[in-house]
Amino acid sequence: MLVMRAERTIAPTMPNALARTGSVDRNTTETKIAIAVNLDGTGAYDVSTGIGFLDHMVEQFSRHSLIDVTMKVEGDLHVDQHHTTEDSAIALGQAIAQALGDKAGIGRYGAAYSPMDETLSRVALDISGRPYLVWKAKFTQERLGEWDTELIEHWFHSVSQSAGITLHMELLYGSNNHHICESLYKGFARAMRQAVERDPRKGGAIPSTKGQLGG
Repeated sequence: MLVMRAERTIAPTMPNALARTGSVDRNTTETKIAIAVNLDGTGAYDVSTGIGFLDHMVEQFSRHSLIDVTMKVEGDLHVDQHHTTEDSAIALGQAIAQALGDKAGIGRYGAAYSPMDETLSRVALDISGRPYLVWKAKFTQERLGEWDTELIEHWFHSVSQSAGITLHMELLYGSNNHHICESLYKGFARAMRQAVERDPRKGGAIPSTKGQLGG
C-alpha cells in the first residue's frame, strides 16, 4: 500500500513563500518506509535504513543539496539489501516529485563536478519529467561497509525514475571506492540543489516552451 501526502507549509527562512514539502508512506510485504522532504530546507536529516553506508550517503545528499530529509526504513534485510535500497530510493523520488508540484519557477537543470581526494565525478541532470539514467562508473570491491556496491547504480536509477529526472553520472577518475561513491552522491546533491531552486527571473513560469514538464 502506498500513501502519499503533499503539504504546503510556511518556511521559517522564507516568510513570504510556501515551503515545498512532500511525504510518502510506503508499506509492502518487503519494506515499510516513511519519508518526508523539504526542498527549501537547510540540509537537516534524520535517516535510518538499516544499512549504515546507505544512511551515510543519504545524509550526504541531504546536507549538500540543502533538502531536508527524514527517512525511516524497515526492510527484509534477512533476505538481502535489494528491496531496502530500491524501495527507499523510489519513495524518496516520489516525495521529491510531490514537493516540486508543477515545477513552476525552478532552475530545472543542474550540473556539478565533485572532487574528493584522488577522485573526480561529474553529474548533470534535468528535472524533465522524462526519467533516464546514464551511468558511467565502476567499483572494484563488492561492498562498502555492508552495502553491496552493485546496488548503488540501482539506487540512482530508482530515484531518477520516480522523481522524473534525466540523470547523467560519470566517474572521471578515482581509485578509492569510498571516495568514488561519496563523490557521486555529493555531485548529485549539488546538481539537485541548482535544479530545484527557484529562479526569481522566471517568476512562476514553468521552465518549458510546452507549458509543462513531463507527459
